[in-house]
Amino acid sequence: MEFGTWNDHFSLCAFDRRLGIVFRTLVLICLALVAASAARAEPFETSAPVALLLDASSGMLLLGRNVDRPVEPAAMAKMMTVAVVAEALAKGETSLDTEYPVSEQAWRKGGAPSRSATMFAALKSRIRVADLLRGAMVQAANDACLIMAEGIAGSEDAFVVRMNALAAAIGMTHTHFSNVTGFADPDQHTTARDLAVLVQYLVDHHPQIYAVYGEKEFTWNRIRQLNRNPLLTAVAGTDGGATGASDSAGFGLAASAMRDGRRLVLVVHGLKSVKERADEAARILEWGFKSFEPKEMFAAGETIGEASVFGGTSWTVPLVADGPVRLPVRTDSKDQLQARIVYDGPLPAPVRRGDAVGRLQVLREGIVALEIPVRAGADVPVGGLGKRALDALYEFGVGLVRGRAERS
Repeated sequence: MEFGTWNDHFSLCAFDRRLGIVFRTLVLICLALVAASAARAEPFETSAPVALLLDASSGMLLLGRNVDRPVEPAAMAKMMTVAVVAEALAKGETSLDTEYPVSEQAWRKGGAPSRSATMFAALKSRIRVADLLRGAMVQAANDACLIMAEGIAGSEDAFVVRMNALAAAIGMTHTHFSNVTGFADPDQHTTARDLAVLVQYLVDHHPQIYAVYGEKEFTWNRIRQLNRNPLLTAVAGTDGGATGASDSAGFGLAASAMRDGRRLVLVVHGLKSVKERADEAARILEWGFKSFEPKEMFAAGETIGEASVFGGTSWTVPLVADGPVRLPVRTDSKDQLQARIVYDGPLPAPVRRGDAVGRLQVLREGIVALEIPVRAGADVPVGGLGKRALDALYEFGVGLVRGRAERS
């Protein structure tokens, strides 16, 4: 059993099956005390029913409130429409200069007659993909999304199949799309965590397309419309994102901002008005940039903890991450984080350097804020017959004690 401290910000507890009942009790007491200490730290208060703030470089959650609660994506679903178009462009299925016709279906459902967000595409005209993307990304235009879906996949339904396939591929595990516009549908749902995954996917894999989200206005059919993302003018460094709203879902926003080399991803949802959405989103982003700074907790190759080994030449093996572990921590020293190494042990020998062993989990306010794999940092060959017999006897004894405790 090992307890340690990381720069007074972490409590590290590593444990496995080899711990006896008494030691398990001590570990649980330790975790309870650390959790109570974390509860005393003043959390950031937000009026958003759903809120997520993510440090993109480390993948660490800085703020999490109902991040896995199912919500309507509303118009934020258009980000996946854009992502599928970006994939089609990357694969050569279409080009920015390809023109698609404006069908009557797209015009009626998402154009001027729909009285919804539109780029006012003229019926039976032809529009380049480059302009349709600007309509969808800057103006949240429903007609633009429908025109691209029909042009690339033949129909909206066929395009939605692609949306769900891509969502699954990039790790949006709690999302299902029913249409390309985000119109309310009982079968369409997502989470704040999944929306953050989508934003980061666009930033990382399609940066040139994502950059269109940063354009402040777009004019089509002699009608000038401003970008619907209020953070572009309210928070320095904001370079993209999308808004969404519906009577049932409330007002939401998914966006990203970069400042001094640090990128934050923000998702809020369920707010009561356009103004509350803008004000709360700006407040959370500013807090994130001002209240955290990156710190290196472990250098590359540095031992993070140990795992127990069964039947090896050594009782334990050191654990290391794939690279340096850098985490954002509170600048006011009020951050109270818990960390734990989770693995299924003891590990049977032989153990080879580089073997995937388990995960390092960092918790903030009881929520897993970061999870990274840990690997064996050394070789542990199979031990001699005496060592293996001793390990087997130890495991047998621990099993007896545990079994009696569970029956009592």
